Amino acid sequence: MSGFLADIGFQSDWLDILGTTFMRHALIGGSLVAVAAGLLGYFVITRQNAFAAHALAHIGFPGATGAILIGAPVTLGLAVFCIGGGLLIGLFGKRVAEREIATGTILALATGLGVLFASLAGANASATTSVLFGNLLAISADQLVVFGLFTLAVVLVLALIARPLLFASVDPAVAEARGVPVRALGLAFVVLLALTITMAVQVVGTLLLFALVVTPAATALRLTARPVAVAGIAVAIALGSVWLGLVLSAMVNLPPSFFVVAVAVAVWLVVLALTGRRREVRQRTPADVDSHHHAAAPVVGA
Repeated sequence: MSGFLADIGFQSDWLDILGTTFMRHALIGGSLVAVAAGLLGYFVITRQNAFAAHALAHIGFPGATGAILIGAPVTLGLAVFCIGGGLLIGLFGKRVAEREIATGTILALATGLGVLFASLAGANASATTSVLFGNLLAISADQLVVFGLFTLAVVLVLALIARPLLFASVDPAVAEARGVPVRALGLAFVVLLALTITMAVQVVGTLLLFALVVTPAATALRLTARPVAVAGIAVAIALGSVWLGLVLSAMVNLPPSFFVVAVAVAVWLVVLALTGRRREVRQRTPADVDSHHHAAAPVVGA
């Protein structure tokens, strides 16, 4: 048993590691990101913005690598490019099809810039890798302040616009006809999403972003359709993924971003397995049952 634990890199002092300053920073920072991501995840799915969320993370990549190149804060570079890219997507793409075309075009340009900046900043390869895969354990006290302000902004603004935003997300045509500022709400949501992605990239990286922004909400939607309940469950799953991911990382000395993703996906798979059969039963409509009954009934007078 001891040999197996040694093979997987088990650290007997993992409880002491959890008490270190960098772990406390990781716990606080990851929790702030989880709250913001969990709250926005429902709207990302409802508005069919999953591709845009994924793209914004990659659009932020040249901002991060550009900041590394000139010695500016990575958070600043990420925020500028994520917000700028999000606003462009929102302005150019009113319908889903238009939005996806605009997203793909801006993503292609951003990817090219990211490759250019990354090659120019070759001496800072480790910093570039952190942008791609996240580095939760490297969150500083200054970043925690920024994360706190970003999360506070997301929570407060979302509390103000949640009801009209939900209306505009479910039926934009009717909402617009009733005077709801659909375009303005869409742009406000994109800015909130950009702020959240700016934080999430530094936790799980651009390549693993779905684990916090989409997967918890997708899991919650398997359990309930009520928006408030979905948001609460999504936040709980995101928080649990971050916390358990950090504990597992301390135990076996592997990157926490991997464990955060693994826990979130594992919860989704378990819920998918448990609710799959139940949904199949629910999806059998009365018409299906009635047609089955008539097909099985004997023909009178045959």
